[in-house]
Amino acid sequence: MEDRIIKTEYSEVMQKSYIDYAMSVIIARALPDIRDGLKPVQRRTLYDMYELGIRADRPYRKSARIVGDTMGKYHPHGDSSIYDALVVMAQDFKKGLPLIDGHGNFGSIEGDGAAAMRYTEARLQKITEEAFLSDLDKDVVDFMPNFDETEKEPVVLPVMIPNFLINGSEGIAVGMATSAPPHNLSEVIDAMKAYMRDESITTRGLMKYIKGPDFPTGGIVINESELQEIYETGVGKIKLRGKAEIEKGKNGHVNLVISEIPYTMIGANIAKFLQDVANLSETKKTQDIVDISNQSSKEGIRIVIELKKDTDVENFKNLLYKKTRLEDTFGVNMLAVYNGRPETMGLRQILQANVDFAYEVTRRKYTTLLQREQERREIQEGLIRACNVIDLVIEILRGSKDRAMAKACLVEGKTDGIKFRSKESKIMAQMLLFTEKQANAILEMRLYKLIGLELDALVKEHDETIANIYRYEDILERKESMAQVIMSELDGYKKAYGRPRRTTLTDAEEAVFEEKKPEEMDVVFMMDRFGYAKTVDVSVYERNKEAADAENKYIFTCKNMGKVCLFTDTGTLHTIKVMDLPYGKFRDKGIPIDNVSNYDSAKENVIFVASQADLNLYRLLFVTSHGMIKVVSGGEFDVSKRMVAATKLNEDDTLLKVAVLTEQRNVILHSKAGYFLRFPIEEIPEMKKTAVGVRGMKLADTEVLEDVYFSQNAVESSIIYNEKTIELNKIKLGSRGSRGTKIRT
Repeated sequence: MEDRIIKTEYSEVMQKSYIDYAMSVIIARALPDIRDGLKPVQRRTLYDMYELGIRADRPYRKSARIVGDTMGKYHPHGDSSIYDALVVMAQDFKKGLPLIDGHGNFGSIEGDGAAAMRYTEARLQKITEEAFLSDLDKDVVDFMPNFDETEKEPVVLPVMIPNFLINGSEGIAVGMATSAPPHNLSEVIDAMKAYMRDESITTRGLMKYIKGPDFPTGGIVINESELQEIYETGVGKIKLRGKAEIEKGKNGHVNLVISEIPYTMIGANIAKFLQDVANLSETKKTQDIVDISNQSSKEGIRIVIELKKDTDVENFKNLLYKKTRLEDTFGVNMLAVYNGRPETMGLRQILQANVDFAYEVTRRKYTTLLQREQERREIQEGLIRACNVIDLVIEILRGSKDRAMAKACLVEGKTDGIKFRSKESKIMAQMLLFTEKQANAILEMRLYKLIGLELDALVKEHDETIANIYRYEDILERKESMAQVIMSELDGYKKAYGRPRRTTLTDAEEAVFEEKKPEEMDVVFMMDRFGYAKTVDVSVYERNKEAADAENKYIFTCKNMGKVCLFTDTGTLHTIKVMDLPYGKFRDKGIPIDNVSNYDSAKENVIFVASQADLNLYRLLFVTSHGMIKVVSGGEFDVSKRMVAATKLNEDDTLLKVAVLTEQRNVILHSKAGYFLRFPIEEIPEMKKTAVGVRGMKLADTEVLEDVYFSQNAVESSIIYNEKTIELNKIKLGSRGSRGTKIRT
């Protein structure tokens, strides 16, 4: 047993295992092959549809049938990955050249998912048959065993066009990812032909044909001058913008209509864009938006933003470019499997790899065709010879006892056992010497082939075979002839499937948005007991004063350009920009203060709210539950940070009260044990906000303050304590730090 135990370093085993796993994901799952531009799951799905006979001119078949067959034969990694690949290959808004013709709900550009595979149907597109799968029967590519070695699958599809460029690719592997933009089919074919004519052509020369990416969603590439470097290196960033046009709206308004979007906005990002535009209005970044509507349909994208009459539309467009995904970046990393290993490739390398593959496929194709024509010529020549001596052939057949005897005579000239009419016939039979294939064809020949017209057709067919052999030999022997064949085939694809460019290329200036500063004005801040805050116009508050006072806990007037200060029982100060709060109708609910500040309602409670500008004019009184007290200048709370410590607290202490000192003369501290202490505010020292404070009331060990009251000289004020009215000014005047008076009820 011991001699079978392998002792090794654990880290080495883990390292090797992980590298094996990573390479498996990179080569066999996530990255496309540069030759056909397909990932394994895509290649297997297309090949399975080809094998099932789901062609462009035949009825659609259920996607579930295709997925199940692909998973059972070639791709045992789950049905979802296969169906996802099938769906993407059928979506014309993701692929410049869809490879599958989908029937049913295959999702939408706005992010709607495809229906379940049991509801959708699919078949191959015509170009997929012609350019991807048409010559698989001609030994153009190698085949390998499938995962359980019960089937054969192609290592790569014999794709004649640079699919990696035309359809682009996206994939995440282990430690690397690919992201190639789609391009225009006609431009790519022209560039491929240019490379075939001059293999020393530069990237700059190729870009006379491939102007840049061509996204199915259109849009505008705004850094055209940077494309050459991207195509040289295979990496870089393409800056995209949506296409926005101005239309006349209702009531003199202006409509900004977005008819094309950046490729990166496909899916849920359209909904996010609409939300971002709405947020621009809610956060006061712009006051120009009247309405937003998404009028997109099967005909295309149409997002309408209705603007006010006097809107600076160009400035508003720049705002959208700056603050939303109407301007976005597409990261380019043209990584693909080349010669069995992942490699980042520039435009010239990609075309070189595709041209080399096209030559290889064409060479293998015409080698197979030449062999077939040579075999056909051999048989045709045998049949023609046989027709010229048909009487002798018939005599051999009639005189032979079995097929083997007749075949031996035709091939080897053996006449033993065969009855001939004359010695001359026997001598002639010994001289025939057909090949074995010719003899089999003669033996299987039907009598109607002896008709004159059939004989003429056979001779004509033989002439065509000879011409084909000369043509195929010329293609295989001369590179120029092979190149002409490939280019002619490419021209056919361009003529049949080419389309005008959708994406515009330009060098645009960076969007500059001049934010209009809103006019400073008074607004009324309102916050209810649930922590929902908003601002309204002063006149709106005046009209609804009674309802506003009843429904809200904090109400005060402040400047719309100012800040609001929230003091909490943890001794923390939170500042909120008034502009961050919703401004509008009285009946609007408002926004939770948690959303516009660092306030955490689960851990702290608001005990005082005021305008930061007002605090600068006054002094603030701080009282804690443990009886610590101090006065702080309001100017200390004019801070820029969203959250600071408003005061220093002892352990287990909390902030009980914060109040602005105006006309108050006395402070009354009330403990839970029923003690009341009244003393002049002048006895409270003014300190920094970082100080703990001084003792305000002498408390027992477990006693805490319950509340804090204020009184003015000669002004009557009272409270209800245990159902008894207490006149605050009649409480015995004491000194700060004393025990106070116990009031019995």
